[in-house]
Amino acid sequence: MARHPTTRMRFHGVAAYEILTRDGLRILCDPFLDQNPGAATKSTEFDHVDLVVVSHAAFDHLGDTDKIAQKYGCPVVCGGEVKAWLMDRGIPASQIRATTWGIRVKVAGIEIQPLECHHWSQIRLKDNSFISGVPMAFIVYADDNLRFYHYGDTAIFSDLKLQAELYKPNVGCIGIANPQEILHLNPMPGEMLTGEMSPYEGVLATQWLGLETVLPCHYIKLDGDKDVADYMEHHRQARARGEAIADPYLLRAGDWIEFDGDGKVVRPAKAA
Repeated sequence: MARHPTTRMRFHGVAAYEILTRDGLRILCDPFLDQNPGAATKSTEFDHVDLVVVSHAAFDHLGDTDKIAQKYGCPVVCGGEVKAWLMDRGIPASQIRATTWGIRVKVAGIEIQPLECHHWSQIRLKDNSFISGVPMAFIVYADDNLRFYHYGDTAIFSDLKLQAELYKPNVGCIGIANPQEILHLNPMPGEMLTGEMSPYEGVLATQWLGLETVLPCHYIKLDGDKDVADYMEHHRQARARGEAIADPYLLRAGDWIEFDGDGKVVRPAKAA
């Protein structure tokens, strides 16, 4: 297979990302696809999948990991609770690399650095019991000079600065919204006023992580999303004050973004 000149990444809505390395490896991060009204591709429609990385067991992040692992025979990197859920669905333990904060792994030729995040992770097994585990953010070392930070539904916390110092992510997705189209799938009383991070907190997280390129996310429909608009307004204010902050790219579900060998964006031609 000829080496591609760019690393390509496609957003599928919420926090689902597809990465194609320059060597043609396909990595799926938090592959919420089949119930995701924004997903450009459903779980059975890839020609191959080489690796799945899952941050935690929420339905809109865990997504179709079991179906993908079964269809493509690819390994999965995840926490212990996701491993138990996958095995409960017939995925062999030999196909699953369980890890947690700090335990860096290399699977399918790709290095993954799990990171602390502040969230929760719980899921029900077939026998109706609940299991819980430790959610994680992670960095995917997709290619030389591309260190992709996936936030894993974290709330803001100050050790994001330490993560920046230790691991130097240069591209990252930051959750700053709520996917309105799927909130009905998890009915509860009252309403959610913010996601795990408010738009303002998302701007601070972007800065604390030292990113060069930021992909605001956790939405399905981009146009008209108030949280995305609020994030961009806080971002503009930070830049107007002369503060260092990443270039933002607002992707619609199905959009691709491409990076050169230095980890710089080559497409789209312009940031938001």
